[in-house]
Amino acid sequence: MKITSQQSPEHEQQLVRLNKFLADAGIASRRKADELIARGAVKVNGRIVTELGTKVHPGDLVTVEGKPVSPYKHLTYIVLNKPKDYITTTSDERGRKTVLDLVPLKTRLYPVGRLDRNTTGVLLLTNDGELAARLTHPRYGVEREYIVGLDKPLEARHAAEIARGVRLDDETTGPAEVIISPSDARQVCIVLREGKNREVRRLFEHFGYEVRKLHRSRYGTITVRSLARGEYRHLTRQEVLSLRKLVGLS
Repeated sequence: MKITSQQSPEHEQQLVRLNKFLADAGIASRRKADELIARGAVKVNGRIVTELGTKVHPGDLVTVEGKPVSPYKHLTYIVLNKPKDYITTTSDERGRKTVLDLVPLKTRLYPVGRLDRNTTGVLLLTNDGELAARLTHPRYGVEREYIVGLDKPLEARHAAEIARGVRLDDETTGPAEVIISPSDARQVCIVLREGKNREVRRLFEHFGYEVRKLHRSRYGTITVRSLARGEYRHLTRQEVLSLRKLVGLS
């Protein structure tokens, strides 16, 4: 469905790709929007659209799974100091507490990546699908800094191996920065540039260490300084611009 026939040049300039329309509206990243389109979940003016590359006008009625989508939205950017015992999902079928229980806003927000239930620290939430997708994509190498508490002192040789990259199951982790505290070798700072599932815990478990404490102290340029556990705040304009710059959006 190409909504391009018999349109004036001025109208043509206002047309946007449907996946961008959905991303700009905070529904999903462009890639996820393409998946929604391909499986027939999107309608334009009452007609199911499955053709990728379809263009729409801001005045067209677009629905996703029957719900109207507004082309205009207020972009919201939140940083939460995640406490333990909250899961990083928008809802949970088992009734467990989610991070959105801590951010009682009417705006529909999505976590940027995940932190497991027992990990604390920086968690970004937003309705900016394009930014969220880039922040979590390995290609952009956005830094994640963690403070790790181990059950025993980290040996220098193991730190060096982790820094170079470790073969875990069927994949190899990327290079990392590993700093052992000079006052207590059980306290470690590690900086990663990718977001593999449970990567920090798996790295140390691979060498026989138990991770007793895991706190994400920084995501890109964002920290949780001045925020108590469970507290959140809106990012400043400068912080948003810095994140967008990291992933080539400004």
